[in-house]
Amino acid sequence: MKLLLDTHIWFWLTSDISRLGKRVRAELGDEKNELWCSPISTWELLMLNAKGRLELSGDTEEWLARAKQGLQEATITHEVAKAAAQIPMHRDPADRFLVATAQVLDLTLVTADEKLLGLGAIQTLANR
Repeated sequence: MKLLLDTHIWFWLTSDISRLGKRVRAELGDEKNELWCSPISTWELLMLNAKGRLELSGDTEEWLARAKQGLQEATITHEVAKAAAQIPMHRDPADRFLVATAQVLDLTLVTADEKLLGLGAIQTLANR
């Protein structure tokens, strides 16, 4: 399975794995699965860190280098941007890009966000 990590899932994977559900931990630990991360999640975490809403431990560059290890980068393409503009959902731009990325690249979005679960346009894996 190709799993796109929602921003909070990626953060929890690197900082507090106990927040991940049993099935999500199993899927993320399964070597058969590919783990993907979007640059949108990097942007979102850096913004939250700058606002003091979460803390990235240590130097941000070092944190980012460690956090990206073993992950595929889900690039933001013109096709992803077009799909993001066409998604009929709430206004959060990061969520729009993550959903569009999952849709265009045929990835399963791993999330705890109830607004994203069951959209129908993409496959999701709930953190429960």
